Amino acid sequence: MADPLHGVKLEEIITSLVEHYGWDELADRIRVRCFANDPSVKSTLKFMRRTPWARDKVEKLWVETFAP
Repeated sequence: MADPLHGVKLEEIITSLVEHYGWDELADRIRVRCFANDPSVKSTLKFMRRTPWARDKVEKLWVETFAP
């Protein structure tokens, strides 16, 4: 089975999740401060690149939401 994340950039993942759920819903689903306190794609990207467990949760939510 092909990896649904193959070729998808982290920025695309975050942007599509924000458009679909909004920051408040993301903060409820994944408990990280970058979603709840003054959220932006730029600050979220920086945090996700340094925090593997949070990135894993975001990628998992994206796959559950958008992957066929």
